[in-house]
Amino acid sequence: MQKFIIERCVPGAGQMSATEVRRIAERSNDVVASLGVPYVWHESYAAGATIYCVHSPESPDFVLAHARSVGFPPDAVTP
Repeated sequence: MQKFIIERCVPGAGQMSATEVRRIAERSNDVVASLGVPYVWHESYAAGATIYCVHSPESPDFVLAHARSVGFPPDAVTP
């Protein structure tokens, strides 16, 4: 599966508490599991007002399906 970097503008992302980051990660993992297709979340980084995530979905279409379900639309998706 191809890896993608997903950029999301989230004001204050770099200042989120560990609890906030954990909640977002849990929600993301729940959505990945609900997709019912091969999809791997590798890691995420928060810097400034941006969250960068590295995912390997079965198809790029699932990046958008994941984003819609999580509620954080991507600003950029780069293979």
